[in-house]
Amino acid sequence: VQLQASGGGLVQPGDSLRLSCAASGITLHYYAIGWFRQAPGKEREGVSCIDVRDASTYFADSVKGRFTISRDNAKKTVYLQMNRLKPEDTAVYYCAAALGVMATQQAMGCHPNDYDYWGQGTEVTVSS
Repeated sequence: VQLQASGGGLVQPGDSLRLSCAASGITLHYYAIGWFRQAPGKEREGVSCIDVRDASTYFADSVKGRFTISRDNAKKTVYLQMNRLKPEDTAVYYCAAALGVMATQQAMGCHPNDYDYWGQGTEVTVSS
C-alpha cells in the first residue's frame, strides 16, 4: 500500500487549499482514509477521516465548517478541501489508511494509532 499526499503550500489567512491523497495497492473495498497533521512541538492529531465505502466522515472540532473531505473511488483518491485557513492550521499534513471492515470501523474515530499505512507529509503554512 502506498499513499501519496500532495497539495500543500504557503497561503494567507482566509485562503483555501485542496490536499490530495492518492492510494495504490489497496485491493479491499472496506477501508478508511484519514488526514492528520502535526505542528512543530505538538502531537499528531486527526483532522478528518472518511470511510470510502459509505462516505461517512469525521471532522475535528477545530476544522468543522471549514474543511470538507471527499473521495473518488475510481481514482482511489481522497481530497481534503481546506477553506478559511487560519495560522493555527499550519502543520505537516499526512494521509493514512486503515484496511478491512473492523479496522475501518475503529479508524472512524480518527486516531493516528488506528491507521497502519502512512504517506509522506505535505506542508501547509498559513501566514500573512
